[in-house]
Amino acid sequence: MSRTASGRAWLAELPALIAEFRDRWSLRLGPPIHGGSCSWVAPAALPDGGSAVLKLTWPHREAAGEAAGLRTWGGNGAVHLLAADERRHALLVERCVPGTELGEDGRHSPDARLAAAAKLLNGLWSAPPPAAGLERLAAVTREWATLVEQRMARLRPDYDPGLVAIGVDLLRTLPRSATREVVVHGDFNPGNVLASERRPWLAIDPKPMVGDPGYDPWPLLTQLDEPFERDDPAPVLAHRYALVADAVGEDPRRLLAWSVARTVESALWFAAMGEVADGAEEMAQAAALAELAGL
Repeated sequence: MSRTASGRAWLAELPALIAEFRDRWSLRLGPPIHGGSCSWVAPAALPDGGSAVLKLTWPHREAAGEAAGLRTWGGNGAVHLLAADERRHALLVERCVPGTELGEDGRHSPDARLAAAAKLLNGLWSAPPPAAGLERLAAVTREWATLVEQRMARLRPDYDPGLVAIGVDLLRTLPRSATREVVVHGDFNPGNVLASERRPWLAIDPKPMVGDPGYDPWPLLTQLDEPFERDDPAPVLAHRYALVADAVGEDPRRLLAWSVARTVESALWFAAMGEVADGAEEMAQAAALAELAGL
């Protein structure tokens, strides 16, 4: 964020923003929670003694729909939205206690945690998409496909051009073949699923869009318990994709295809950030996923 002029300007304004929303919503704020890259987050005590979280976000495209998504879900699978100033990118949301991340939970097996996360996804996807306020997934991934092509041509990283072309094609075609459209979370990684008191787990920090539900599971399936760090990740991944696909009513090959598309896009993002080696690791993962998908 500090790399951009808008990010630096927002950071300079941040102390005044904190004071503004602390006073507007009559909050007593605790020390900020660390971990976010584009937002300032802190626990807050409400005037009635309840607890919440104040989130102030650097204005950027992916954050624009967060309030609309949370409002649409109404607490079914995600934290409740308590108050919002969307113009100022300020949210007051339900606090998850104890707040343990799904990826850090040592009480349950990976399969049990995947099943719990799939249940959350079913809740999120059950909400009728709003008429306005959220981007269309198909339009976003179309833009990504063009961006991947441009980055590949401009940067010329030593990535498999055939696999990149497969990823580009999937980014364009998968949304068109979806059999249903839902409000996707958009960033459903294990760090964005927290243990809570109201329900065993709740999702936070969405980047919601309207489109194919198959888009969502990729970061959950490839980051939980780090399957790619195993000597032979293929059987673990095949099992996980089958488990989650069955739980959410999707074809595992479709979930794998989306994972290939998103991993290729991620690889070219890394390349554009000057992190070509990290992008190469992503491409190796994309190749393993493509083999499982039969692509």
